[in-house]
Amino acid sequence: MVSEITVLFRRLRTWAMIGALALIPILIAVVVRVSSDGSASGRGPAFLNSITQNGLFVSLTALTVAIPLFLPLTIGVVAGDTIAGEANLGTLRYLLVAPAGRVRLLLVKYAGAALFCFVATLTVVVTGAIIGALLFPVGPVTLLSGDTVGIPGYFVRLLLLALYVTVSLMGLSAIGLFISTLTTIPVGAMAATAALAAVAQILGALPQLEWLHPWLFTNYWLGFADLLREPIVWNSFADNALLQLGYIAVFGTLAYGRFSTKDILS
Repeated sequence: MVSEITVLFRRLRTWAMIGALALIPILIAVVVRVSSDGSASGRGPAFLNSITQNGLFVSLTALTVAIPLFLPLTIGVVAGDTIAGEANLGTLRYLLVAPAGRVRLLLVKYAGAALFCFVATLTVVVTGAIIGALLFPVGPVTLLSGDTVGIPGYFVRLLLLALYVTVSLMGLSAIGLFISTLTTIPVGAMAATAALAAVAQILGALPQLEWLHPWLFTNYWLGFADLLREPIVWNSFADNALLQLGYIAVFGTLAYGRFSTKDILS
């Protein structure tokens, strides 16, 4: 496990993706700061209008921007590369020399992808808080419920937001792991994983498919607003976790079924 995490975070590609995610809140904050009138027009992502009054809202705005596209794209790269990348490099057979074999490798690879989900999300949140504090005034935050919390209490909420988004991406990671067992071409697995995230969101936006929405792994991706109320409403967090657990179970089983019969010597 430690070896897998070390390899993942030694890659230049990993740090390039983390750097790209960090640029999202930085760009948002800089653009708002240098805009001619210093205010938003009422259009744009959620919480954008509140940034000039409190820089801590940069994190929330950056999350709403990153969740639909940028986070799924980076998760698709990491998850799609889990098995296909090793097969492409010819190192897969050597990894399976250990007695624990294929199940252990799948679990370790998935754990690495899950950790990246948290690091990627935390990067957006932490960078947003830092750049927001540097460019704008900060202070107690007014929640969606109308209550006000101090800066320490708000940072606890930001950590919960990072955990929520991490959980939201766990299902996509499991899908990527499964797709990665189907091919030896990592770019194909990466693209397919990211494309499925886009397709699921498109389906989720169609009112004609409302019956399907509760089953889409993207259904609760933007449901973190309940964490910005006093008291916190945990319903969406629990529903989201249950949905992602279902995807993990289904696609984890499919990944095992495919990988356990995969001829790694061919």
